[in-house]
Amino acid sequence: MSDPQPSMEERILQAVKLTLAGVIRDTATPQGMRHPLSDATIQDLRQCLALISARERELAQAAGTANEARPRYADEPGAQSVVRVHRNKPGDADG
Repeated sequence: MSDPQPSMEERILQAVKLTLAGVIRDTATPQGMRHPLSDATIQDLRQCLALISARERELAQAAGTANEARPRYADEPGAQSVVRVHRNKPGDADG
């Protein structure tokens, strides 16, 4: 099973979202320092990202696909669990 190719609109949304995220990342400043972007520009960036996310949800719903994707932290427990199996050492009475 192969996933269908993303539409032109989906590709545009993804490219714009990645570009905005790159601008935000590249202009990040340490705590306490004045940000080089104005407060109005920061609010505009947030609104753009919110609009992109809303449109991506609309497209996913229209296509009938569940968009459960969200960022995950490396130490966040996942849906899978690891079961460790240890062999008894030679000469153990229990094994």
